[in-house]
Amino acid sequence: METQEARQELLATQFEEHRPRLVAVAYRMLGSVSEAEDAVQDGWLRLSRTDTTQVDNLAAWLTTVVSRICLDELRARKSRREESLEERLPDPVVSAPEDTSDQHGDPEQQAMVADAVGMAMLVVLEELAPAERLAFVLHDMFGLQFSEIAPIVERSPDATKMLASRARRRVHGTRTVPDPDLARQRAAVDAFQTAARAGDFEALLKVLDPNVVLRTSAADGLRIVRGAEAVASGAVSFQRLGMEARPVLVNGDAGLVAVDTDGVVFSIVSFTVVDDRIVEMDIVTDPDQLRGLGVAGVGTAGG
Repeated sequence: METQEARQELLATQFEEHRPRLVAVAYRMLGSVSEAEDAVQDGWLRLSRTDTTQVDNLAAWLTTVVSRICLDELRARKSRREESLEERLPDPVVSAPEDTSDQHGDPEQQAMVADAVGMAMLVVLEELAPAERLAFVLHDMFGLQFSEIAPIVERSPDATKMLASRARRRVHGTRTVPDPDLARQRAAVDAFQTAARAGDFEALLKVLDPNVVLRTSAADGLRIVRGAEAVASGAVSFQRLGMEARPVLVNGDAGLVAVDTDGVVFSIVSFTVVDDRIVEMDIVTDPDQLRGLGVAGVGTAGG
């Protein structure tokens, strides 16, 4: 007869097989690495207290449970924001520039950045209502049927389909799709770095889209700068700080990590490149947010 300990051990093994996908679901829902991991851990705790003999499809059961946890967190977050007005960028997922295949890196990290869910997409997802975001993520990104999603958002399948459709229109209407060629992305980022180091304002204007948007997630909230001239001025000023910029991938796209002389990460920069010009830059400088990302030592000197 199978012991309770053996059953729990088997359950834990099965759960670990599903963990990378669950983390990917939660990350796309929440845009936070730590909150995604917490949601998945909460899912495990609920599973460990459940009679699984009544669970026919463990993957579907876990997806439903973690999705509900994420939905509750999104709703709570919206409520907190109404009170505090605090905002920040989604957490970037940073990897070394050579980690371009599934042969490298942590499985959970690979799952979080799979399917080119870059920072540009995550920023748009942050603008969706909680139920819209859940319906869009589960259907469009993970292929769940509306009949499976409907009980989670407590709506009919038809109403859930409308949620996803509304979210899809907003995403397609506002999302900036980066150039899929990583080499072209990196060339634009390298040109930006070279011009900034040289203080070459005109060269910066050539690599920046005239309507470029720069978002910075700082300790005091989210700052937004628009326009090539304003962004170029800031880039030249930043170079005077003497930071070392290391090439990395940020959510699968070309990016940089800036470190000080002690090797401490000062910022993470994600670039969205379209037609060889930078159209969006997302920078995380908030020390609390950076500490939770574990990016120390990522990347190589240079750039």
